[in-house]
Amino acid sequence: MQTIVMELKGEKIDIVRWSEAIDEYVANALSPSKVLEVIVFEAEKMARVIVPDYQLSLAIGIKGQNARLAAKLTGWKIDIKSETQAEQEYGRAKTTGGMMHQDSVSID
Repeated sequence: MQTIVMELKGEKIDIVRWSEAIDEYVANALSPSKVLEVIVFEAEKMARVIVPDYQLSLAIGIKGQNARLAAKLTGWKIDIKSETQAEQEYGRAKTTGGMMHQDSVSID
């Protein structure tokens, strides 16, 4: 790794663990933020990610940079919400974690 970073003249790089399961891949792409839940909307190629309230700004990044990079890396639209936002907007109870797939639903 150090050789690669030196070759890139100190440019920082992230290594993201790839997974065939898109929910895991999206969660890995948003690392180091803690992801509580990923809800996958296959038909829309969109993932809704729920993170703890205190991790929202880390997951989104400065000016949305982390979210944009994760979306570009995965090729999926990523909608990041805090636990509180998810509870208010979608009526979801606070989550204890996990990943979820939904084949097709309408998105607000």
